[in-house]
Amino acid sequence: MKSKEKPRNSFNQPETRFSSNAHNAENYSENSSKKFQLTSNERNFEDWIWGKHSVFAALNSERPINRIWCTSEIFSSEKFYLLLKDLKSKGVLIEEVSWSRLSQLTSGAVHQGVALQQASTKSISLEKLIDMSKSKSSNPIIVALDGVTDPHNFGAIIRSAEAFDCQGIIVPQRRSAGLTGTVAKVAAGALEHIPVSRVVNLNRAIDELKKKGFIIIGLSGEGQVLISEFKEKAPFLVIVGAENKGISLLVQKKCDYLLKIPLKGKTSSLNASVAAAISLCYISNN
Repeated sequence: MKSKEKPRNSFNQPETRFSSNAHNAENYSENSSKKFQLTSNERNFEDWIWGKHSVFAALNSERPINRIWCTSEIFSSEKFYLLLKDLKSKGVLIEEVSWSRLSQLTSGAVHQGVALQQASTKSISLEKLIDMSKSKSSNPIIVALDGVTDPHNFGAIIRSAEAFDCQGIIVPQRRSAGLTGTVAKVAAGALEHIPVSRVVNLNRAIDELKKKGFIIIGLSGEGQVLISEFKEKAPFLVIVGAENKGISLLVQKKCDYLLKIPLKGKTSSLNASVAAAISLCYISNN
C-alpha cells in the first residue's frame, strides 16, 4: 500500500496538484463556473466517456481529450495517476469532484468515479506552435484567448483567425471554453486547419512569445491606439478578452500595445468574436 501512496503525495505538490472543489472556488470566476453547470437538455453526451475501463482505454489511445472529471478514489490507482499526470502536462484540464457531483454531470450514469469529454482536435505544445508559425510566415499572427468561456464565441474566433491566415490559437486550461463539438461546429471546419495550444498559464506563455520576438497586442475598449492607425510589422500575439470583463489587468500589463476599434454609433462595445474578426482584418493587412 505504501508504494501506491508515494506518487499520490508527490503529485499533490502545489505546482502539479489537480484542481479540487476548494481550488474551483478560488480560481474560477462566477461566469466560468456557470459554464459547466449545464442542464441535461443543454449537454450533449456524444463526446463523453465514463466508467473505469472505458476511460482507461480512451486515455491510452491517441484520441484527443478536452477535460476529465474524477473522484479522489481514482487518484489512489497508480495506472490512472501516471496517465493523468502526463495528460495534465499536455494541457488537458483535470478536475477532482465528489461522487455526487460526477453523478450530476453524467445525469446519473454508472460512471465508477471517472468521466471524460473528448476534444474535437488535438492540442500542441506552445513551443511547437511557435516553431510552426515561424516556419510558415515571416510575420506570423497568433491569437490568444483570455477568459473566453462561451463556445460559440470561441468557435467564431477560430473561424476568423483561420480566415485571416493566423498561424495558431492559444487558450489557457482554465477560464476558457474547451475544444468541444460545439466549438468545432461553430468554427465551420476551420479547426481542422489551424493548430491550438492549451497552456497551463497564459502569462507565462506571453513571456515566452516575447522572448521569441513577438509583439503582444491586446484588444481593449480602453486602448490608447486606434487599430486603424496601427502600422507595426512583426510577429504578433493578438489577445482577445472575455466579452463582459475584457482582458485581465495582469495580461494588459504584459501587452506592448492596447488597441481599440473606433466605434461611431451609440453602441459602446462589440461581441468578442466580432471585435476579433475586425481587428484581425486590420492587423493581417499591415
